[in-house]
Amino acid sequence: MASNAPSRRAAAIARTASHCYNEKAKIQNHYDLISPYYRALWGEHLHHGYWIRGDETKEQAQLQLVEHLAGAAGIRPGAKLLDVGCGFGGSSLYLAARYGVEATGITISPVQVEMASAEAAARRVSAQFLLMDAQAMTFPPESFDVVWSIESISHYQRKAEFFASAARLLRPGGTFALIDWFRKEGLDLRAYEKSLRPIERGMMVALDPIASYEGLLEANGLRVAQREILNDRCAKTWDLCLDIIRKKEFWTLAARLGPEFLHFLRAFRAMKAGFASGNFVYALLIAQKP
Repeated sequence: MASNAPSRRAAAIARTASHCYNEKAKIQNHYDLISPYYRALWGEHLHHGYWIRGDETKEQAQLQLVEHLAGAAGIRPGAKLLDVGCGFGGSSLYLAARYGVEATGITISPVQVEMASAEAAARRVSAQFLLMDAQAMTFPPESFDVVWSIESISHYQRKAEFFASAARLLRPGGTFALIDWFRKEGLDLRAYEKSLRPIERGMMVALDPIASYEGLLEANGLRVAQREILNDRCAKTWDLCLDIIRKKEFWTLAARLGPEFLHFLRAFRAMKAGFASGNFVYALLIAQKP
């Protein structure tokens, strides 16, 4: 009986979490509305920072996260890279300039496509940005050497379809490099309700255990080569975020945009607490296509 406990816990959480906080239309609307605010207050990289010394600026820490994933993925000049859930194009623009990759970024936000495309033109780098749903990608098979994703997959409702499609898009010998948000393995329902449901609701995500992603990668013929928990290096992000949202303009914006945006702002404290408890997991995965 004890051996079935983890699966029963996972099933209970799945039933409780079936509220579809990560609805695609809601996510698109969120990013269309507030991407300019994100860009002005957080910078060109729409993700956590990675602190090595501890005294870096948030901009340095964000670049260090990109560099850490690029190093783990073994990014090489001339590689064709698909940046899934590209935001304002921060990773694609940096990797094109720094490593000479040919980057294609996709997002469901027309506003983000416009912002990223304008920046690529201004910098004259080899990066293009397309309006495309990551759960319905239309590229030919084996189009890319690298599939890259930072903090996007947890937004998806059909993760199995995404991983299957992404595996098809990789060339033989290609690399899937991702960093995403997860829940602690074996988390019980009470801890989930207290720690993670406010994050899922406010951030419009569905948090799975890391093993779930590993299983989907392996089921599609990819070999998981590296797993790394990044919590200790990245938790400082939420100290900075809590400082930022004390600015009056965010709460004025919340009053205008309504309850969903209020849930988003209130989730910042839940994120900090999730890191502190270990119930929220921030992790890197690298997988290879034979």
